[in-house]
Amino acid sequence: MTRDMSNRPYRMKLRAELQERTRRRITESALELHGTLGPSRTSISAVAEHAGVRRSTLYRHFPDEAALFVACTGHWMEANPQPELTSWAAIADPDARLREGLAELYAYYRRTESMFVNVLRDETTMPIVARMLAFYRDFLAGAGEAMMVGRGERGYARRRVRAAIGHALAFATWRSLAREQGLDDAVAAELMCGLVAAARNAR
Repeated sequence: MTRDMSNRPYRMKLRAELQERTRRRITESALELHGTLGPSRTSISAVAEHAGVRRSTLYRHFPDEAALFVACTGHWMEANPQPELTSWAAIADPDARLREGLAELYAYYRRTESMFVNVLRDETTMPIVARMLAFYRDFLAGAGEAMMVGRGERGYARRRVRAAIGHALAFATWRSLAREQGLDDAVAAELMCGLVAAARNAR
């Protein structure tokens, strides 16, 4: 008696789809916990429980913490793309570029605030979080360079302007202005543009 193999491709496809759904559910559960509790306060057991799977199932999809973090970072970045530096570079006037860039960046920070609060807090105590945040550090470095294009300052004046821009781009700066001081994003951005102008004109 021979086995009926006609349904095998369908069963394999269904199995692959179920595995992908489980993997996605685990990833999204970890992301939700990272955004509410933070990575340092999120255990593998908590992720498995939140996803409704056993620890053994989680480990079949993610053999270690690093694999889970890589998946989480990729999934989160896909859902929360950073502002496009190329669109900023297309603005010729440096002051207009700064104003537009800060408006986009501060809107991004507002959307992603909970996650940034938690991962930046845990960055100093969890090396894996620091590694996963490389994308953000690279973005800030690129944003700072983009904001300096076309500026005519030289020497120490340029250092002052670059420092002011770096301060303006930081998440901590936005959070201080928006949350602690209660400014809306447009006012916060305008205030930071004023700081950069003051750094440029200081004697």
